[in-house]
Amino acid sequence: MSTAANTTAKPRLKTSAMIASIATEGQRTKPAPFGHALVELAKQRNEIVGMTADLAKYTDLHIFAQAYPDRFYQMGMAEQLLMGAASGMAHEGMMPFVTTYAVFASRRAYDFVHQTIAEENRNVKIACALPGLTSGYGPSHQAAEDLALMRAMPNMVVIDPCDAHEIEQVVPAMAAHNGPVYMRLLRGNVPLVLDEYDYKFELGKAKLLRDGADVLVISSGIMTMRALEVAQRLEADKVGVAVLHVPTIKPLDTETILREAARTGRMVVVAENHTVIGGLGEAVAGTLLRAGVAPVFRQIGLPDEFLKAGALPTLHDLYGISTDAMAASIKGWL
Repeated sequence: MSTAANTTAKPRLKTSAMIASIATEGQRTKPAPFGHALVELAKQRNEIVGMTADLAKYTDLHIFAQAYPDRFYQMGMAEQLLMGAASGMAHEGMMPFVTTYAVFASRRAYDFVHQTIAEENRNVKIACALPGLTSGYGPSHQAAEDLALMRAMPNMVVIDPCDAHEIEQVVPAMAAHNGPVYMRLLRGNVPLVLDEYDYKFELGKAKLLRDGADVLVISSGIMTMRALEVAQRLEADKVGVAVLHVPTIKPLDTETILREAARTGRMVVVAENHTVIGGLGEAVAGTLLRAGVAPVFRQIGLPDEFLKAGALPTLHDLYGISTDAMAASIKGWL
């Protein structure tokens, strides 16, 4: 690389960027929305208990532990035990909110979730941090396939919220549902986005956040945040981008997806912070094919490979899920 190129290169990112907040510089955030929402809910629901595997501080469950120490259970570094114990607590009438990292729930403890919680249809709520590519520490911590695993499990509701505003609404909705729920958890200082769209979460419902004539982006989780940024950016290029937020991966709101995808003249792009194998993209594609709806269809997601370690901004650019990369992909396809 030439000296001139070196002088214009981006500054080297520090190790902290491997676990940095997903909020962009200057973006509004709210601290620990899950922890605070659970404390508020527990005031009315005495059956709620909090359980974790040595990760209370890193899943915002420490806020619940401080408010309700007698209803908090620290199970140690034993995720399989955590899930089995949560099932037992639910059998006795409690409503456990269980937290760990997404890799541990979806991979290390999968059989225990499957056999002791899902098969028994126990009322256990599983909230998991570091979903998809929200950690730069390589495949051991990157849950790129958690949605595929969890949505394949009978009885399991699967939710991928976008921001702090939605998480605050998801927590009571999880409690209102009688049965097991898996939620991707955004922790720490979580961006605020959907409050600007007068958004209200409904379990099993997709919501059209903005309309557009040229492209329909169907997205979940942090990719809805990115899709809204892309839509605003491409508006300057006279490209109309609609954004359909799908926070509930299972059960999927097929009615709304089919209605929006069937509108003529729009390319459909599914954007997800997950491998392109078995997640929202393939769920939407299957829905469209079975209904005979055939728009131009594209996917933005993580590749079918073990991902690299590094700073999150660099990795999001590399794997095409940053705002810049999404905008470039959509413009290229158009």
